[in-house]
Amino acid sequence: MASVVFYFQVHQPYRLRRYTIFDSDMRYFDDGHNEQICRKIAEKCYIPANRLLLDLIERHAGEFRVTFSLTGPVLEQLAAWAPEAMDSFRRLADTGCAEFIGETYFHSLAFLYNRKEFVEQTRLHRTKMTSLFGQHPRVFRNTELTYNNDVAKVVEDMGFDAILTEGADHVLEFRSPNYVYAPPNCQRLKLLMKNYRLSDDVAFRFGNRDWPEWPLSSERFAGWIDQINGQGHLCNLFMDYETFGEHQWADTGIFDFLRTLPGHVLNKGNEFLTVSQAIDRHPTVGEVDVPHMISWADTERDLSAWLGNSMQANALHDVYALADDVLATGDDALIADWRKLQTSDHFYYMCTKHADDGGVHNYFNPYESPYDAYINYMNILDSLRARLAKSGNFAANSANTANSPTA
Repeated sequence: MASVVFYFQVHQPYRLRRYTIFDSDMRYFDDGHNEQICRKIAEKCYIPANRLLLDLIERHAGEFRVTFSLTGPVLEQLAAWAPEAMDSFRRLADTGCAEFIGETYFHSLAFLYNRKEFVEQTRLHRTKMTSLFGQHPRVFRNTELTYNNDVAKVVEDMGFDAILTEGADHVLEFRSPNYVYAPPNCQRLKLLMKNYRLSDDVAFRFGNRDWPEWPLSSERFAGWIDQINGQGHLCNLFMDYETFGEHQWADTGIFDFLRTLPGHVLNKGNEFLTVSQAIDRHPTVGEVDVPHMISWADTERDLSAWLGNSMQANALHDVYALADDVLATGDDALIADWRKLQTSDHFYYMCTKHADDGGVHNYFNPYESPYDAYINYMNILDSLRARLAKSGNFAANSANTANSPTA
């Protein structure tokens, strides 16, 4: 029996408004644009997809199960601008067939620069999951599945039972992502790795008419899943939730695919599990050593989407250099703005990679160029520094105090 683990990442950043060096307005975020995008995605994806999942759970008498991670920014935006979508996530939680796991509240790269901030954002997110959905997350996913052995150790020390990451070929080598693994130097933490080939068939290739497998039927895909029997225990399908209705529009047939897939999977004698059920059901089969950072982004599966050029490195260094001074102010508004500026999307927009990854980097990108994104971000960061200086807590050498990133 193959256990299908459907995990969906739900995230929307607070996009920045256009900000010049002459601007003195402390409103950094483009609320009008953010509201427009939030409502659009809620109508195209979250509301219809959640309605469909609720129907599937009922139709299959609880045998269909899913897992979500919702970032703090998307939760705040849904609460403000799309409460119907927010309510539908709560209804999914109430079924007992949808698990909500932990991550950094602001979808940040804090682990690379400030471990205390990483732990605090994870605590904030865990608290949010408990208050909204009545669940205390047992499983963690770091932003964009960024991961190495050090992440695993810190996550275990925070009390999590498992962590998710990318099933990168250069890490797994001859091994399969279809098993539960253990990180080295951890006593009990389990590791679930994305089956990127099958996941990307849905997330990226489904609507591509030039793909040799197009059009992909749910029955054929269920057959591919069934082939895992005898060659693994799990089929870890990890993807952005916006796959359904936004990245893959409704007219591609993506909702019909999702509607009929569970029946075909279950009819072949396979099952659906949440991530916690998967780690409880299946034992580890060995260790996977990941000394260097990996992620689920782009073809390299590394950090180059956020740290591939000097603009990104400089912007990340500068925002985390302010950590001690910002937190020392106790100014809730200033701290909230600083944390929203940590969201990884801001640095993703500065990426200068092209070719196969270019379309991904341009999706919902509000800037004309990576350089435009960098200048706009740094103008806002200068404004935040000015606010900090007025508070009397700004150290002159704080630009040199950030932790060095780990690679």
